[in-house]
Amino acid sequence: MGENVDAAPVSGRGMLGQTLRVLRDKAGKSLGQLAEETGYDKSYLSRLESGERLSKVTVMEDLDGYYGTGDLLVGHWKAARLDAFRDRYKEFMRLEATARIMWMFTPGVPGLLQTEDFAREVLSGPQTTLEGDDWVEEQVAARLGRQYLLRQKPVPSVRIVMDEYAFRRPAAVRETWEEQLLRIEAVAMLPNVTLQVLPFAAGVHHHMHASLTLLWQKDASGVAYVEGDTRGELIEEPDGVLRHRLSYDRLRDMALSPSDSLAFIRDALEEHRS
Repeated sequence: MGENVDAAPVSGRGMLGQTLRVLRDKAGKSLGQLAEETGYDKSYLSRLESGERLSKVTVMEDLDGYYGTGDLLVGHWKAARLDAFRDRYKEFMRLEATARIMWMFTPGVPGLLQTEDFAREVLSGPQTTLEGDDWVEEQVAARLGRQYLLRQKPVPSVRIVMDEYAFRRPAAVRETWEEQLLRIEAVAMLPNVTLQVLPFAAGVHHHMHASLTLLWQKDASGVAYVEGDTRGELIEEPDGVLRHRLSYDRLRDMALSPSDSLAFIRDALEEHRS
C-alpha cells in the first residue's frame, strides 16, 4: 500500500493565480480576449495566472468588477501580498491588517505614505540591483497595497511621527518629490490620521536609526514592532509593549503639533517649488 504524500502548500500568489484562471475559464474568455476587454497586457495577465507576478491591488479591483465577483480577488490579493515579504514581517502585517489603532515613528517616509514613483526609487537602490526589475515591481505593488489600511472599514485611528530627516532627503527626480510631498500633505489632512514632524531642533533621540510601530486590536491587545536596517522584532509581551509605548510618547512630545507639522510640510513643498 503506497503512502499518501501531502502536496506542497500552494502559495498565496499561486492560489490567486488559480482563481484568476478559473474565473477566466468560467467566463469562456481566452487570454487575448481578456487583455482586449480589460486593457491589460496579455503576457502580464498570463504571469498573474501562473503566480509569477503580484499585481497592484487596483488590478484586482478592476478584475473583480469585470467578473462581477465582489471583492473576491482583492481578498485573495491581500493574502498573496504576504509572499512578497520576508517571514519576519508576515505576522506583523497580519496584525496590522486588523489593527484599530496604529502609532508609528519613522526616520524616513513610511511605506503607508509613499507614492508609486517614490517607492520604486527607494526599492531600486544599489543594494537591490541584483534582484532584477520583477522583484522591484513586486515589492512596489506590495508596498502600495498596504495603503488600503488607511481606507478600510472601520477606518483605524492612525498617528504618524516623521523625523525631519525624511524631508531633507528628497527623491532624485523633482516631480517625484513634489508628488510625494503632496501625498504626505493629503494624508496629514485625513480625519483618521494625526501626523507630526519631529524637528532637528529636538536633538538626538533613541530611535534615530529605527522605526517603531505600535498596534492595538479591537480587544485592546497590543504589539510593538521595531525595524532597523537589517532586523525586525515583534514585541508581544505586555511589559515590552508598554516600554515602547512610553518611548513613543517621548517622541510625540518632542514633535511639532499637528497644525505646525502641516505648516512645516507646506513650507517644504514651497521651498521645493522655488
